Amino acid sequence: MTQASHDPVGTILSYARRIAIVGLSDDPTRASYGVAEALLHRGYDIVPVNPTAEEILGHRSYPSLGDVPGDIDVVDVFRRPEHLEAVATEAAAVGARALWLQIGLRSDAARRIAAAAGMDYVEDLCLKIEAARRAPDVR
Repeated sequence: MTQASHDPVGTILSYARRIAIVGLSDDPTRASYGVAEALLHRGYDIVPVNPTAEEILGHRSYPSLGDVPGDIDVVDVFRRPEHLEAVATEAAAVGARALWLQIGLRSDAARRIAAAAGMDYVEDLCLKIEAARRAPDVR
């Protein structure tokens, strides 16, 4: 195993630029909104994925990952546990490089799907916190 394979967070942060945020809320009091806002301020390109919103934080929102044009580096997930397997399947189908499940989210099925698709995988960690701790701004 390479050193990078021992540190999936570091590996993902080394290439993350375009982040699709599944379950991003347009409510500024929700955690997903705060994470997206912080990632924007650090220079990341965010892509909201929320079927009930047209735009969030000035960015067009898409109803599903399959509707997002272009490549996706990281799929950051803010959905209930019963939806994680389906999100992982969709992330694999669109060729995302990584699947990141936010704090409190774990899924054996999502982990297996990510591994089978060759995606890097992180669960139960906050992308905002890890980026602030470990990665320089991407601007």
